[in-house]
Amino acid sequence: MTDQPADLQWRDTDHGAVPVSRRFDDPYYSLNGGLLETRHVFLDGNGLPDRFGNDFHIAELGFGTGLNFLTTWAAWCDAGQPGTLRFTSFEAYPMAPPDMARALQSFPEIAAQAAMLLQHWQPGMGSTPLAPGLTLEVIIGDARTMLPDWTGQADAWFLDGFSPAKNPALWEPSLIAALYDHTAPGGTAATYSAAGHVRQSLAAAGFTVTRTPGYGRKRHMTRAQRP
Repeated sequence: MTDQPADLQWRDTDHGAVPVSRRFDDPYYSLNGGLLETRHVFLDGNGLPDRFGNDFHIAELGFGTGLNFLTTWAAWCDAGQPGTLRFTSFEAYPMAPPDMARALQSFPEIAAQAAMLLQHWQPGMGSTPLAPGLTLEVIIGDARTMLPDWTGQADAWFLDGFSPAKNPALWEPSLIAALYDHTAPGGTAATYSAAGHVRQSLAAAGFTVTRTPGYGRKRHMTRAQRP
């Protein structure tokens, strides 16, 4: 576990104030609209919400503001599929509750979910039921250490650990290999990054890798699937 909190500055945009990590000099989500980016990259990139059902498990590298989780929660509710949803995220530098609340003010579409998350959010809060059938667990610490010892398997991965150029630690081949080992057969992963070394690491780990159109100004993103 780490006691190092997120270190932020704020950038005003047409979509509200966007938090930017001082540590990595990178915004937490697209300056052109974070919620639409999440839907395009992580939901569409993993074939969601069509795949929801039974006991579906999503895992993520980088919880950040919680935007990916909240957007997924809303989509899961709208889909109305039977079954449960578990969401596990690995976060080394957790965001303080006031900062998270400020960031999420920009997304009225998920205000109801955000309010429920903020009632519970404290770094290290452990596995927490937030709604019937929905459980969130945010594992605090370096994913390179925490993921190999994790006992779970994900049906879908959100790879959202800042830009590979800014935070190369979360894109190391050894971590991608551990991620593959914790992906269910037929499971998927998606990232906004289309960097060649990211795609090569995913392929070397065993994933089938596809480059697809990105969101906003990004021409491409990456999808991967475990055979």
